[in-house]
Amino acid sequence: MIGVHVTQIFSFPSGDPAELDGLSEEDRKKVEFLRWWMDNGGAYDKLQSTAPQTLAHALADSPVGQLGWNAQLLGPNLDPDYVLTNTMIYWLTNTAASSARLYYEVLHAVDKPTEPTTVPLGLANFAWDFQSIRPFAERDHKNIVSWNVYDTGSHFGAHDAPDLLVDDIRGFFRRLH
Repeated sequence: MIGVHVTQIFSFPSGDPAELDGLSEEDRKKVEFLRWWMDNGGAYDKLQSTAPQTLAHALADSPVGQLGWNAQLLGPNLDPDYVLTNTMIYWLTNTAASSARLYYEVLHAVDKPTEPTTVPLGLANFAWDFQSIRPFAERDHKNIVSWNVYDTGSHFGAHDAPDLLVDDIRGFFRRLH
């Protein structure tokens, strides 16, 4: 593998209170936002990682239910045609179950890595997406080649900031030659 480019690095606090002591004020705010999000916005993650089949049967039964679920997850700031197109892909391919099941499989994986990754890693972190916390990412990934934070874009950077994302990906892979 040449390298991996992502828009989020999910490296979380380990639970050791001392780990939080050395964080910058900016990173402390990211930890607080993470806590807030888990308490207020993470229900879909909890449901999909613990009971994906319950949700899958409901979504496979109703196109309106599928649209409601997707519209809530995708948020109000995306183009309605984008939301409808995504929803139609799930509905017409009947893939709500498999997409929810992925969360369950990740949570219940047996062979989770115990050592930091060493594959070259690049990050394009957009403003309205999960905010990766560099000290935790560096603990879990020993070969971060690029780390770029943008003041625009969202979780759907390929849709709402495509030029930034493409340039970031190209720049990352150019560094690896």
